[in-house]
Amino acid sequence: MYIGTAGATEKAQWNKMDPEKRKALEASGMKAWMAWGKAHADAIVDQGRPLGKTKRASSQGIADIKNGMTGYAIVQAESHEAAARMFENHPHFAIFPGDSVEIMECLPLPGQ
Repeated sequence: MYIGTAGATEKAQWNKMDPEKRKALEASGMKAWMAWGKAHADAIVDQGRPLGKTKRASSQGIADIKNGMTGYAIVQAESHEAAARMFENHPHFAIFPGDSVEIMECLPLPGQ
């Protein structure tokens, strides 16, 4: 899960940046992201997508909420540690103002 917050965007002064500078940084970030994808193409099961607005359904009903998840990708690796290492210095936080990438294992369903 790609994690990003308003605080990280503010810290990077992303929205206060000169528009031309931000546009150039976005272009270099996307180039780096594509290079990351090519370098890990054999491990990427689903390149993912950006995530939009969030709703929560619970016993109290449906509500609009906010969380830090901004996108996802699905990768396959020899171990949880190996999957995490794939995201070291990822453009999401090395170039763009993302906070981090959280790596979670997809576990088998109980009883299967």
